[in-house]
Amino acid sequence: MSRAERLLELIEVLRRHRRPASGSTLARETGVSLRTLYRDIASLRAQGAPIEGEPGLGYVLQPGFMLPPLMLRDEEIEALLLGSQWVAERGDERLGTAARNAMAKVASVLPDDLRNRLDTSTLMIGPVDAAETDTVDLAVIREAIRKEHRLEIVYRKEGGKGETRRTIWPFALGFFERVRVVVAWCELRQAIRHFRGDRILAMSLTGERYPRRRHALMREWQQAEQEKPLR
Repeated sequence: MSRAERLLELIEVLRRHRRPASGSTLARETGVSLRTLYRDIASLRAQGAPIEGEPGLGYVLQPGFMLPPLMLRDEEIEALLLGSQWVAERGDERLGTAARNAMAKVASVLPDDLRNRLDTSTLMIGPVDAAETDTVDLAVIREAIRKEHRLEIVYRKEGGKGETRRTIWPFALGFFERVRVVVAWCELRQAIRHFRGDRILAMSLTGERYPRRRHALMREWQQAEQEKPLR
């Protein structure tokens, strides 16, 4: 591993630790000696990386530090390209536009050789299933999640057996190959429920915040999913 790759690896390890990590922990995760780690931290600081801490207290990388574009590896560029293509094809219109714009910004600051590899990439996303349709604007759902607002929906029951009206607290949106799923607290059922995007017939933003934080709801849902018995 070259020195540049080693420094990049250290940045990535620091990003994974939200709290101060000891020098020995960082050295073990990057596969270097403690002395080399201290030298690498000094080098990164000299290049402007906001790494706080000292031996005995641990080290933490302050948020907002941007890596120079040339430090992106080929596979990282390809991962960004593939991810943006997937979102552009399978996200809602606004999310798709945002993905294309973000990729264009990345491409605009890449060195010529990496931009050429990006332009000539042979990675691709398959076509979207024509049967895959959402009856509502997913951008509205994403806005409700961000603002932690209640949504009122008209939902088609399973098997097409009538409709039901629900007031929900949406806190997550899952993108699958053939369907989008809204994860929300349902006021009617007083429990977390999953709502398929293609069965939401109508919805309206209430403008009212729901009483719990979405992160707390997310943790509760994740815990419940982990406790489900394996099938």
